[in-house]
Amino acid sequence: MDIFEIFYQNANKENAEPMSLYMRSLFPFLGLKKPERVALSKDFLRSRKDDTEVDWEFISKCYEKEEREFQYLGIDYLEKVRDLLIPSDIIKIEELITTKSWWDTVDAINRLVGYLAKKYPQLKEDNITEWVDSDNIWLNRISIIFQLKFKEETDTEFLIRAILTNSYKGEFFIDKAIGWALREYSKTNREWVKDFIENNPLSKLSVREGSKYL
Repeated sequence: MDIFEIFYQNANKENAEPMSLYMRSLFPFLGLKKPERVALSKDFLRSRKDDTEVDWEFISKCYEKEEREFQYLGIDYLEKVRDLLIPSDIIKIEELITTKSWWDTVDAINRLVGYLAKKYPQLKEDNITEWVDSDNIWLNRISIIFQLKFKEETDTEFLIRAILTNSYKGEFFIDKAIGWALREYSKTNREWVKDFIENNPLSKLSVREGSKYL
């Protein structure tokens, strides 16, 4: 039985509606909560850890299906084989970010972007810098938060540009991302974040989120 059929056979209608409502009814759900989804896909993902190249056809199938759990499965698979990702894959990852976009998949993909940007630093200047100026808010969001785990290696000049280019938009998910990025970096450089917040025009949401540890 393939993994898609396993997911379908374990669908839970009672869970599906509230899960969809939590995501503002943007996507239908099978009703598989994360612990069950992880358990159901464990053997499949373990069997794919020896892949020698990323199976983008499988990921495409996951994104073609309506139910949200399949997009999660595609991203879980990518996490499992992330060592196989090469710089040119950033184009395919960008397509995933901008397909059926919402914070749940975008933030999960962000971890992969951060991993790739650290492994291949040139991606920041060749690709992610374009996301800063994009008309797509989800690409903007990732350009702001992809360095969340960089700590001392955070490129503050890039972070400044990503924040100030997008802080005027009045978009909740961007303002939230700004606060998140500043809050996380304050664990590494509290004074830098304090000075940045005091000397730049930011939304109340960004300031509140970014000031949590100051």
